Amino acid sequence: MASPLTTSAFSSSEAWPALPLEDWKPTYHNLHMWTQIVGKVRLELTPKVNHWWNVPLYVSARGLTTSPIPYGKDVFEIQFDFIDHKLLIDRCDGERKTLDLVPRTVADFYSEFMSLLGSLGLKVDIYAKPVEVPDPIPFAEDNLYCAYDADAAHRFWRIVTSCDSVFKQFRAKFVGKSSPVHFFWGSFDLAVTRFNGRRAPERPGADSITREAYSHEVISAGWWPGAGLDGPAFYAYAAPEPAGLALQRVKPESAFYHPELKEFILMYDRVRNSPSPERMLTEFLQSTYEAGATLAGWDREALEVNPAA
Repeated sequence: MASPLTTSAFSSSEAWPALPLEDWKPTYHNLHMWTQIVGKVRLELTPKVNHWWNVPLYVSARGLTTSPIPYGKDVFEIQFDFIDHKLLIDRCDGERKTLDLVPRTVADFYSEFMSLLGSLGLKVDIYAKPVEVPDPIPFAEDNLYCAYDADAAHRFWRIVTSCDSVFKQFRAKFVGKSSPVHFFWGSFDLAVTRFNGRRAPERPGADSITREAYSHEVISAGWWPGAGLDGPAFYAYAAPEPAGLALQRVKPESAFYHPELKEFILMYDRVRNSPSPERMLTEFLQSTYEAGATLAGWDREALEVNPAA
């Protein structure tokens, strides 16, 4: 039986659409802030998990979801639906509130969203200011853009969905500790991270978030829309970075090491326009992992799935 990653449907232009950064910047900003607002609700109400794994969103068949969030005797779930372009708040007793995803400001979204939570009896106070962005504007004061390009949002989600499938295949080849494939709303990227089990050296001057995220040695990879690179891109890095990693040749040939970011980069359009996007992406994930794990002395025999087993 053919792997689902080899089907023509998965490789279609619909699964790997174009997403030029300049074409959707206002929507990108708003959607980034909207996911932060929703994600902060999950952060406040869920038990803390190592490396902040209790805060990301997850890819769903219609968009991005918080997964179930406990609240007293109930649970609720918040989902961005990028097919019908709605935000859905579902409580386990069947109650649902809906917010249309339409051109609106961050301030307007924040006000209406918090009001809908209150109408469901969900009382939560969040840190109402974005994180991991330059010059953060409090959500209630962010009137920069009245924007929502539904087509761009849908294409963004389709890319993330395709990446999610490939990342999960890659994750399955590792038997050591690994993160879920999850969407971090702080940096607005989909990521998967492998661990070798060793504690990492303390990072001088690191804040509490960074200390927890990188408490152990990791090799991480992901995709983000490309702010700072002029286009969407895949990335991969090791933390701490072993000596000589920047000099390693990885696959495909179009991948390169970015000295400022200290990451290997593969531009998304290279993957999108290749004969087999999923094969090229898998090649990038595997070769960057092998480069980092070998130089850092990971026990690869113990950590990786034996193909012959």
